[in-house]
Amino acid sequence: MGIVLIFIFFSLISSILPSYGFDSLDPNGKITITWDFMSDNDVTYDVRVSIHNFQLFRQIDLPGWKLKWAWKSDEVIWKMWGAEATEQGNCTRFSGEPPHCCLKEPTIVDLMPGAPYNIQTANCCRGGVLTSMTQDPTNSVAAFQMNFNKGTVYNPDGKMPENFTLGIPGYTCGKAIQVPATKYTKNGGRRWEQYLETWNVTCTYSQFRASPSPKCCVSLSAFYNSTIVPCPQCSCNCQGLPGAECVKYGETPPLLQLPHDTEQDLQPLVRCSQHMCPIRVHWHIKESYREYWRVKITITNLNFVKNYSQWNLVVVHPNLQSIEQIFSFNYKSLDQYGNINDTGMFWGVQYYNDMLLSNDHNGNAQSEVLLHKDKGIFNFKDGWAFPRRISFNGDECVMPPPDDYPRLPNSGHIATRRSFIVTFLSLIVLMMVV
Repeated sequence: MGIVLIFIFFSLISSILPSYGFDSLDPNGKITITWDFMSDNDVTYDVRVSIHNFQLFRQIDLPGWKLKWAWKSDEVIWKMWGAEATEQGNCTRFSGEPPHCCLKEPTIVDLMPGAPYNIQTANCCRGGVLTSMTQDPTNSVAAFQMNFNKGTVYNPDGKMPENFTLGIPGYTCGKAIQVPATKYTKNGGRRWEQYLETWNVTCTYSQFRASPSPKCCVSLSAFYNSTIVPCPQCSCNCQGLPGAECVKYGETPPLLQLPHDTEQDLQPLVRCSQHMCPIRVHWHIKESYREYWRVKITITNLNFVKNYSQWNLVVVHPNLQSIEQIFSFNYKSLDQYGNINDTGMFWGVQYYNDMLLSNDHNGNAQSEVLLHKDKGIFNFKDGWAFPRRISFNGDECVMPPPDDYPRLPNSGHIATRRSFIVTFLSLIVLMMVV
């Protein structure tokens, strides 16, 4: 009961903490929606809309983005290329060929791969998936074009719509702001032209808005101690709470449909555990050499209803500045604060382990990292060799409390101190009795 109360307490705390999207590991991370007005056709506009993912390690996975806005007047979308509205709406007031969408608040989705060539545009047709800037910057942008009529009701606030949303949990979008018009090249780069106008909408991510509870946790172990420190109890949820469904070992999960062809992402259904997290990251200090030390990292997918494609892991540790070799993962240092080089990003190798399969398929990925022992700072004492922070797909994982970290065999000062306190108190009791 006490653990359940603690979980509820932290859930309430997270609900009242600031929900702005600043992330110290990615201070400039954002998604920008750019509207480029290409041409003014008297009664209609031709517009190119681009969605840029400027986040270093946070991507947009399936089921993808769903861009929504509210028109300020009676605008309708006549034609679209590279995307489509999810619903046409009531277009009976128009004769002849109806518009593409007549809704006051249209929802736009990306076309799927293999869409007919005549309705494609550059950077379209990926099913709404946007990769992170670090993993694959060429696929971190989506774009579509549309033709819409000018509103017949004069609006002093301008031609841009309002109330933009991405349809992805955790993201909040601001108001459209006019910026210098986008320039583009023609004739093989010999001539520069520019659009009529350019407007930007900035969207930021908040983990607290995305989910009331964490999505991953970290367990620890070391070669010099037989103790395996598990994920903290109730890291992501507690068994027995409403909505905390899980599958026990030995049980067969119910018939599931993975969310590859659905419009909504499914809620996690995890393997029953004390932490109840969909993702567990294990950090094991494997070996110590004269000048180097080796770490094994294992990522386990305990979610029955989701495969994590193009996953990534961000780790904060002071010895990452001296990585010698990495096995079976990609790696890039994330230097966001001058010469401080303590943060790095790991992700899978394409066609080998870039897909973290669901628990139904025993999904896990693992790698070993060889690091140099930096003189003056390296040691195994007091948990120094364990990470300071770990995040999976941009969401911070729950770490065990430092007091529980595996300790060196000769670091028995805490046990000695406790023994001394017990002995001292026992003597006091004996003196009082006498």
